[in-house]
Amino acid sequence: MGSVVAMGGLLLAQEGHPLTGSWHGEWGAATAKAKTPIVMFLKWNNKSVEGTLNPGKNGTPLKSVTLNPADWTVHIEGATKDGQAVSADGKLGDIGSYNRTITGTWTQGKSKGNFQLKRD
Repeated sequence: MGSVVAMGGLLLAQEGHPLTGSWHGEWGAATAKAKTPIVMFLKWNNKSVEGTLNPGKNGTPLKSVTLNPADWTVHIEGATKDGQAVSADGKLGDIGSYNRTITGTWTQGKSKGNFQLKRD
């Protein structure tokens, strides 16, 4: 029985930081007909979470990503390739699932709306 408990702890430890991974989703106003796609890559570097918004030719590094484990809230700051400021405040959901989610409020430039991301 002791080895089963130890093995379970080892398996959980191998997954790493809850924000590490590729995330995809969309954001937009509740009344918007079309939503804007979001892709993020996040990684724990043993000190903080770093990441890229829309990896690839349109990618920009995120300025800051913070997670409050007391209530699983997430704050993200960055900018788009054309320099529009991006700020997102959300809550991590489905914590026990690999395909967890982040949902909340996204602000890009002067536009504000809701967003939802799912980890791939």
